[in-house]
Amino acid sequence: MTDFAERRNVMVDTQVRPSDVTRFGIISAMLEMPRELFVPISRREAAYVGENLHLGGGRVLLEPRTFAKMLEALALGPADLVLDLGCGYGYSSAVAARLAQAVVGVESNEEMAGEAPEILAETGADNVVIQQANLAEGAPEHGPYDAIMIQGAVEQVPGPIAEQLKEGGRIVCLFMEGALGTVRLGIKSGGILAWRHEFNATAPVIEGFEKPREFAL
Repeated sequence: MTDFAERRNVMVDTQVRPSDVTRFGIISAMLEMPRELFVPISRREAAYVGENLHLGGGRVLLEPRTFAKMLEALALGPADLVLDLGCGYGYSSAVAARLAQAVVGVESNEEMAGEAPEILAETGADNVVIQQANLAEGAPEHGPYDAIMIQGAVEQVPGPIAEQLKEGGRIVCLFMEGALGTVRLGIKSGGILAWRHEFNATAPVIEGFEKPREFAL
């Protein structure tokens, strides 16, 4: 029988801690949350590998290093309401829920959105709500949000998503420009997002977060 608890320890010790992730809450949550429950049964043996794990339907579970460093940049606190876009089966929402007051996870894939609540209940994540919706539209009825995170890459942030962030709120995104990916933290001030570079990473661009393509005659 696979010892997933040991794999979690190894994941944190070899992928998370060496990547300048120092917030105890993040490390504790990733040590405790059974990542293998949030992937298809056929992929469970790969749940702790140090790379993006494809879940199907265009969705990925971000590699542990990338996800942990995104949480480090967001600096979630116990009073924060978090919007988690592209949450898949709910792993990212479950981890964030250990750090924040509540999390609204949005998933467009019907199967994943349908299965996520049962998995979250099994892991005790009772402060997470999963909503099936178009990711680029977010979940404005539950906002505005103190923090927003996106489980995949973007080329641009849709206007409706930026509008759902509170003044002074934070959003973390992995921007892809060709083969180059950079994670940036955006802080909303005066209704405008000011971005700063955090670290490099890569992931597939989520549908609905692409830049419009320009065609030349």
